Amino acid sequence: MKKKGFTLIELLVVVAIMAMLAAMAVVALNTARARARDARRVSDIKQIQTALELYYLDQNTYPASVTGPLDGQCLDSGGWGLGCSGTTYMASAPTNPRPVDDGGCSGAVATNYYTYAYVSTNSYQLGYCIGSTTGNLHAGFHRATPAGIADP
Repeated sequence: MKKKGFTLIELLVVVAIMAMLAAMAVVALNTARARARDARRVSDIKQIQTALELYYLDQNTYPASVTGPLDGQCLDSGGWGLGCSGTTYMASAPTNPRPVDDGGCSGAVATNYYTYAYVSTNSYQLGYCIGSTTGNLHAGFHRATPAGIADP
């Protein structure tokens, strides 16, 4: 009499195939997450630029530079600060999504948070890093200005 069922070799082959498929899915998911973080970084910079343009329209100048991270800073009629009063343009600046080490940049300032620097009455620079090509932007450190977001 013959018993019906799977042999040990057949079961091992099926388990190996399933493990390979699971590993490929994890890699694809991690890549998608990294791309989503980069897309959010670009979106965050555009939101900050919009708030800065609203500030400029009211004040005829851009706010003074921020020492350290822009994360959580409030932009109101008095400029960047930790608390808002008066006209609020951005209640809380966005933070760089975690993990911040998506590649493409080096140095703590370049990878850990967004930076803002006042250049002149009618100019500023926002510093940020993206880990991979996003839209028409290549991976690496970028600076956004009133002229827009573009590759250096």
